[in-house]
Amino acid sequence: MGGGEAKTHAWQRYHLRCYPMLLLFIAFEMEMMFMYPWAVVFVAEGGKALMEMGMFLVILAVGLVYGWREGIFRWQ
Repeated sequence: MGGGEAKTHAWQRYHLRCYPMLLLFIAFEMEMMFMYPWAVVFVAEGGKALMEMGMFLVILAVGLVYGWREGIFRWQ
């Protein structure tokens, strides 16, 4: 009923193990959001735009490898 005393704390219902996966999903979703404008610029700029996107993807890959080494993909 409304106004009753809670039996458990609110944080006990939510598991923190899903948050790293969620943050990783958001990071790669942002990557896809930048890919379309980059494709438009690539037609005009050529090699410079390709190099810039390569650096962007390398930075994301480093983050992915770091997360992998830290064990954020293990569900316990």
